[in-house]
Amino acid sequence: MKLDRVIAVRNNKTIYRDGDKCIKVFNPDYSKSDVLNEALNQARIEETGLNIPKILEVSMIDGKWAIVSEYIKGKTLAQLMAENPDDKEKYMNMFVDLQLEVHSKTCPNLNKLKDKMNRKIAQAELDATTRYDLHTRLESMPKHVKICHGDFNPSNIIITEDGTPYILDWSHVTQGNASADAARTYLLFWLNGDIDGAKQYLDLFCQKSNTARQYVQKWMPIVAASQSVKGNEHEREFLLSWVDVVDYE
Repeated sequence: MKLDRVIAVRNNKTIYRDGDKCIKVFNPDYSKSDVLNEALNQARIEETGLNIPKILEVSMIDGKWAIVSEYIKGKTLAQLMAENPDDKEKYMNMFVDLQLEVHSKTCPNLNKLKDKMNRKIAQAELDATTRYDLHTRLESMPKHVKICHGDFNPSNIIITEDGTPYILDWSHVTQGNASADAARTYLLFWLNGDIDGAKQYLDLFCQKSNTARQYVQKWMPIVAASQSVKGNEHEREFLLSWVDVVDYE
């Protein structure tokens, strides 16, 4: 495999293209179990019938773990939105429809979203009273088993030349409440500085899924707290500013 064409660089991994293969190479200190779990989760999602790049192999390259999957040629939905601002509403509709298709599937062997969130809230830089309130609120929320992508944003959707959408990056996937996944996507639009996009997204999600806006908003502090334990200082400050256990207005 040739590792001479870099597609993307993340905090702990580098993604390369080699012909029709996409090679995600993890840093040497990255947990073996996390790599294998990510590959297993992606394989499980393949079996649901969702349109995603197929896993081809898991291997070691120069002492580093790597996941090899299909390379999907096309443009991300984020690129298309930026290049065609007049068509943003059309792309946003497509985006929400894809997320609802994900939420329509189940996969019983995935980790539970609530368990992951409880762990993350316990690690958050918050006082004990706030953490207690967040844990209590999380436990009171309805338990669902829908597939939740965990990082559903327009840069993780590739549209091929013939218009076929593929959903990328299943490293955060869990099973749980779809409105928690929607709250995460809403916050991702905010983090990217697209406040209008966040509002447009939430309006469409609630309309298409017949979900009350207040219900998604109840998830916002929980999701923000659980996401605040990773990322850079700026992201942490932003997310913690959303952690207010009084009902989000």
